[in-house]
Amino acid sequence: MPYVLALVPTIGMATLFYFVIKSILEGDRRERIAHAKWEKEHQLADNGTQPAQSAPFTTSDDRTGSATPDITGR
Repeated sequence: MPYVLALVPTIGMATLFYFVIKSILEGDRRERIAHAKWEKEHQLADNGTQPAQSAPFTTSDDRTGSATPDITGR
């Protein structure tokens, strides 16, 4: 039992570290997607066209597991 109790703080800190890093990476992914969407909207506005409202903004993460933005409007 003392050996298990000695490992509890390490396991607790590892779990906390995991969730903190996971939330940082997810926040970064969402920020990159939002930034790509913002750039696309402003690029379209500079060209004098309005962005298509019917097609939702997706990422290639939806299909391939990669977190890169898919701004092709597929």
